[in-house]
Amino acid sequence: MKFWFSRDSEVSIREQFVKQVVLGILSGDLQPGERLPSLRDLARRFKLHQNTLSAAYRRLEQDGWLELRRGSGVYVRPEKPNIGPALDQQIALVFSLARQQGIPLSELRRRLHQWLMTEPADRFLVIEPDEDLRDIVIAEIRQAVRLAVEGCDFKTCKALATSPRSIPVVLPSKADIARKVLPSSSNLIVLQIRSIPSSLSGWLPAKADLLVGVASRWPDFLMTARTMLIAAGFAADGLVLRDARDRNWHRGLQQTAAVVCDTVTATQLPDGCRAICFPLLAESTIENLRSYES
Repeated sequence: MKFWFSRDSEVSIREQFVKQVVLGILSGDLQPGERLPSLRDLARRFKLHQNTLSAAYRRLEQDGWLELRRGSGVYVRPEKPNIGPALDQQIALVFSLARQQGIPLSELRRRLHQWLMTEPADRFLVIEPDEDLRDIVIAEIRQAVRLAVEGCDFKTCKALATSPRSIPVVLPSKADIARKVLPSSSNLIVLQIRSIPSSLSGWLPAKADLLVGVASRWPDFLMTARTMLIAAGFAADGLVLRDARDRNWHRGLQQTAAVVCDTVTATQLPDGCRAICFPLLAESTIENLRSYES
C-alpha cells in the first residue's frame, strides 16, 4: 500500500497516517496479518519524525487495528475491531456541534440524508479551454491517481462539474473564471504549478556546447522552456525547438543530447531520444489530489 502525506494540510501528519491505515484495512488494500513498514523505513522514505509515526502506530494498536510483535514488527490484526462505539462518538459529536450552532434538527436530518444519498466522486474533471494544455494536465494527473480523469472547456464544464461524482480541478490562471461559472457549492481544486528552475537544478551548470531539444504541443511550454534554459546558461543557438503540432516535428531531435518536453510529448519522441520531462504540476498538488482520492 502506498502512503501520501501533505505537509500543508490542516490535518496533522499523525492523523493522515492513521486514516490511511484504517482506510487501507477497511478497503482490503491491507490484508489481515500483513506486515507494515518499520518506523525507520517510513521516517527515512517520507522525511518524517519517528516520534510522529510511533504515536500513530500506538493509537492504531490501542484502537485494535494493528498488533506489535516484539522483535518482528507491526502487523494488521487478523480481525477488524468493532467500529460501532467509535462511529457512535463521531455521530454524537455532529449532533452536539449542530446544537451549539443553533442548527435545527430538521436541517441536520435533511443534510445527513443528502450525504447518504450522494454517490461518491469517481473522477477528476480538468477544466481548461486550451486543449493541448488540458491534455498535458490530464496525463500528469493520470500518472499519479487511480480515479478516472476527464477534461472539458468552460462551455461544457457546468453540466459535468456539477455532478457529485466529479471533482473539478483548474489551473491558477483560470480559477477566477471557474468560480464564476461553477455553483458556489462546487468543491473546486486549484492546481499549483511546479517551479521550472527547480526542475532544471539537476542539469546545472549548463554546458555551452551542448545541443538540446525542446518539444511540446503547447506553445507556452516552448517559450518558457527556451527562456529558462538560456537564463540557466544554455546557448540559444544550441536549442532545437520543435512544435509537436507540426508534421515533421521529430526532425533533428535524435541528434540532440536530450529533449526537454512535457508529459504527453515524452511518449511520442522518436526511438533513441533521451527525454527530460518537466512536469507541470507541483508535487504538493499531486499529494493534494491523492488525499482527495483517499
